[in-house]
Amino acid sequence: MGKTDFRIDPRTGLANAARQVASPNSDERPDGVQPDLIVVHGISLPPGEFGGPWIDALFTNRLDPAAHPAFAEVAGLRVSAHFLIRRDGELVQFVPVTRRAWHAGPSMHCGRECCNDFSVGIELEGADEVPYTAVQYEALAGLVRALRDVIPSLRQAPIVGHSDISPGRKTDPGPAFDWGRLAQSLAAGSSA
Repeated sequence: MGKTDFRIDPRTGLANAARQVASPNSDERPDGVQPDLIVVHGISLPPGEFGGPWIDALFTNRLDPAAHPAFAEVAGLRVSAHFLIRRDGELVQFVPVTRRAWHAGPSMHCGRECCNDFSVGIELEGADEVPYTAVQYEALAGLVRALRDVIPSLRQAPIVGHSDISPGRKTDPGPAFDWGRLAQSLAAGSSA
């Protein structure tokens, strides 16, 4: 119905309202492992700039290192996320939630290493010090609700930042991300 009324197909792991951009940077989760953690990231390419094809290109191994000076150091990375929420609220899906996306890198949560194994990675187009948009919070809350509706192991799953699972190495989604606002959006949606 609305822009944040997302549904996840439990068989395919795909979101109904997402623009699908298949990333080769994924693989099977370890046997018997279901996602029970949601990781929020922040990304902009070039750094501090929004829009354009560059995030899609990075996650599909097509980023031209000559297109911008900042791309030389990241163009060779093999990374992905399950989802990206653009500044305008557009939802993009790179990896089905039934598979392991390569978003966390070296990471640990509650004593468990390799967070990619047991998490869903959601990128927000943004930067650490730039406020995220209202529609991004709405889309993020709608996506979390959709994930929790379909994946039982995510129903009580914590939502953390990349900085929480990779402290000292990562800072995203940064101090501009309003965790209270996300909690309010989730609470408001659950009572509606």
